[in-house]
Amino acid sequence: MTRLTLASRNAHKARELEVLLPGWAIEPLDAEGWPDETGETYYENALIKARFAHEVAGGWTIGEDSGIEVAALGGRPGLHSARYAPEGAPAIAKLLGELGDEPDRRARYVSELVAIGPDGSVMRGSGVVEGRIADAPRGDGGFGYDPVFIPDGEERTVGELGEGWKAQQSHRARSARALREALDRSGFAVS
Repeated sequence: MTRLTLASRNAHKARELEVLLPGWAIEPLDAEGWPDETGETYYENALIKARFAHEVAGGWTIGEDSGIEVAALGGRPGLHSARYAPEGAPAIAKLLGELGDEPDRRARYVSELVAIGPDGSVMRGSGVVEGRIADAPRGDGGFGYDPVFIPDGEERTVGELGEGWKAQQSHRARSARALREALDRSGFAVS
């Protein structure tokens, strides 16, 4: 099993990625001096994180950046989803408060994964799930905006759909599959 350092302190995200990337033992990085996320895209922010982890830990590293983009809010919170408001209910409350009675509830989840190999080579995978924002939070599964995001083709929120759905259909699952395909095409052996 290949050890991979995740450029995040988030153990929940590390476990989720471990399920999505079988064959990798993923450990969150406990480090000081984290760089600011100054990128203008999810890819740039994920690359900043992956490079930081690579400098600190070496070996295989991975950076991830993700967000939720709401059409009626001009794509916000987008790149600033994690810093839009404090984690959990306050962020959801702020999002629902800004949307109010807006009929256009279209939204999408976006995820970008960037892996850096021991030799410094860079691979990436992107994933998007289209959907809409519910009128109120439902379900207690997942984290972040999951209780208010309803994927296209579903009537339940990601918070209600559960971990099985996320492991197959989430934006992070899609970016993980794309990353795995990029690694396979490049000939990197990760097992």
